[in-house]
Amino acid sequence: MATPKAGTPKAKAAAKTALTPKVARAPVAAPKPKQGNPKPQAASSPALNAQERDKLIAQAAYFRAERRGFAPGYELQDWVEAEAEVKRLIGDR
Repeated sequence: MATPKAGTPKAKAAAKTALTPKVARAPVAAPKPKQGNPKPQAASSPALNAQERDKLIAQAAYFRAERRGFAPGYELQDWVEAEAEVKRLIGDR
């Protein structure tokens, strides 16, 4: 292919293109589908049975104990606070 003569519009365009840095473009994300209300309604969510609720309380109590380094003597406090937290979160009275 022949090189355009210096000073011509084609030569200027070719020089500008050669000197322009290539910039990577971020891929465009597809739009997320719209969802209804993201918060589940208490009436529409299935109720937890006692075994499932106790499992959540036990996990929450474990994480409380872990945060304080498993120091002994706070097991009952961890359980009571975890139970209150789980009941508040699931809407149990």
